[in-house]
Amino acid sequence: MKKTLLNLLKKEAFFKKKVRLSSGKMSNCYIDVRRVSLSGKGLYLISNLIWEMIKNDKITAIGGPTLGADPIVSGVCMLAYNNKNNLKGFLIRKLPKKYGRQKLIEGKSLVAKDRVVIVDDVATSGASLIKAIEVLKQEKVKIVKTIVVVDREEGGEESLSKIGCPLVSLFTKKDFLKIR
Repeated sequence: MKKTLLNLLKKEAFFKKKVRLSSGKMSNCYIDVRRVSLSGKGLYLISNLIWEMIKNDKITAIGGPTLGADPIVSGVCMLAYNNKNNLKGFLIRKLPKKYGRQKLIEGKSLVAKDRVVIVDDVATSGASLIKAIEVLKQEKVKIVKTIVVVDREEGGEESLSKIGCPLVSLFTKKDFLKIR
């Protein structure tokens, strides 16, 4: 399953061209995981791999920063439900909505006893994951770990380690740069 996902990501989401990343850094390649996570096959593969990583961790909620986490959260929640686990899903906005309930965290309400996994599509510096962690700390939940589909290996793992939150990735940038 993991090899199939890597091949799909290489075919559909990997672009070898110079781009500016959300971190502000320039890179000689871009990995647009959403091109895969927003497809049935890609979401199925990603969700299954992440579910296998967390199913024995007594996780009660899964979520992450919108937009990269959106399909992943939905896919893992559906798969958890199919496995008799009613996992809460949530998404963290960049800013609270200016109307309605003006929430920063969307989805099921979190409570202090929740054990949470944060997911995202890609980690570079880890800044968006750290922001999500800061928001969740206000909810007093237990953050068990963060999981990304791809770690670009540009400081994210180290940044998260400094605040005591391990980063786990399905793949790293090196996996994409190996000869096909």
